[in-house]
Amino acid sequence: MIARSLRRSAPSKRTIQSLTRHQQPQPQRTYATLVNTPVTLIRPYQQPTALYSSSSNKSAADEKIEEITELYATAQDEFEIAMEETEKLTVYAEEDRKAAREELEKVKEAYQQVVGGEDKELAEEVKRRIGQRIRELEHGVAAMEELAQNQD
Repeated sequence: MIARSLRRSAPSKRTIQSLTRHQQPQPQRTYATLVNTPVTLIRPYQQPTALYSSSSNKSAADEKIEEITELYATAQDEFEIAMEETEKLTVYAEEDRKAAREELEKVKEAYQQVVGGEDKELAEEVKRRIGQRIRELEHGVAAMEELAQNQD
């Protein structure tokens, strides 16, 4: 009886062979890492210096659009802050809306100077390239003002 129980608990020869069989080593897979990545892919984006090395290469429209775009970016930031504060009904909402209106007026003034100027070709180019964004910001500020009035 003891022999029978020992045979049952002992592993078979086949099991022992499969456990002791020498396995072939698996080839290691190589994965791309930042170490293997070319440096140019992990650098921040830079404008090609040959195209933008001096302001003489830029057209008058590009210079005016860049100027207005900088003002627009500031106005957009102020608008987003004011909208967030208005939606949350914070005590800063009124001041932030005032700042957003002031920045919008700066953008509109710079835009109107170019559009109302003597150079019609420049005016059309500026209208075509950034006029829509300015109108969208105007509508956004108007909607924000309406929201603020409805909350009172």
